Amino acid sequence: MTLALLFPGQGSQSVGMGVALADAFASAREVYAEVDEALGQKLSVLMREGPEDQLTLTENAQPALMAVSLAAVRVLKVEFGVDVTRAAFVAGHSLGEYSALCAAGYFSLSTTAGLLQLRGQAMQRAVPVGMGAMASLIGPKTDLALAEAAAAAGSEVGVCVVANDNNAGNIVISGDKAAVDRAIEKAKELGARAIPLNVSAPFHSPLMEPAAAEMDAVLAEVSVEPLRVPLVANVTARPVSGDWNELKWDIRRLLVEQVTGRVRWRESMEWMAGEGGITRFVEIGSGKVLTGMAKRIAPDAESLALNTPEDLETFAKSF
Repeated sequence: MTLALLFPGQGSQSVGMGVALADAFASAREVYAEVDEALGQKLSVLMREGPEDQLTLTENAQPALMAVSLAAVRVLKVEFGVDVTRAAFVAGHSLGEYSALCAAGYFSLSTTAGLLQLRGQAMQRAVPVGMGAMASLIGPKTDLALAEAAAAAGSEVGVCVVANDNNAGNIVISGDKAAVDRAIEKAKELGARAIPLNVSAPFHSPLMEPAAAEMDAVLAEVSVEPLRVPLVANVTARPVSGDWNELKWDIRRLLVEQVTGRVRWRESMEWMAGEGGITRFVEIGSGKVLTGMAKRIAPDAESLALNTPEDLETFAKSF
């Protein structure tokens, strides 16, 4: 089977995530300790004990989700001898792209933790709480054309764009609150259900431009290493490739564009299942959100999530 590793994004966090890995494996505990040290806070305690409202804060949720994913990656390598290079591609949903890049060797673990904390803080600073909004458009009639029509209606009163093209029947819009409210009304007229999301900022919209500028400045200074596994990027839905001296800057540029740009997850998955030849999608980290999407987008491929020590052991035995 040809494998792709998928790394989850914000929304997959929960109190207690990654605890079973830490309790079972010293290698997982080492990852959490490295992240704690890089951030100068006991994020691992927050992951284990909560409170949930603190874990859900963007600046905490982003590095926490990365930590669980990378703990699982390290456990697979150290305990079971399964290296990330067994995968043909890595991909991550929004912040999960940083997890994917860390797993593939582009960023160090400590660098990734710091970048995600800053990314969360920068996103929150970009728009005052309550001024922006996001909503999920769902249902059998929901497709990209419907979502773009709804967003266009919202744009008559403010900024409103398609933020996440997750899969047919699940598309997220983002922008000014008044504009998103108008888009929700239009989406319902067109036959979709619309659910406002409990988020603190309008991610993946032009309103995030101040955050993109902050990330541009920081990413220009960080140390990076060549990818060990190709990345399928959010904003292009294609693998990054080319000469390393140019590629390392291309990846940084794509990460900056990702702050304001659309997460083209459906297209990324379709490319991997088609031209990419992927027959096995494995979500690694917290939750099973991407696994559900994979089953809808690529029903002929195998899709599974690695959340527990038992999951990792079973997966390792499949090689």
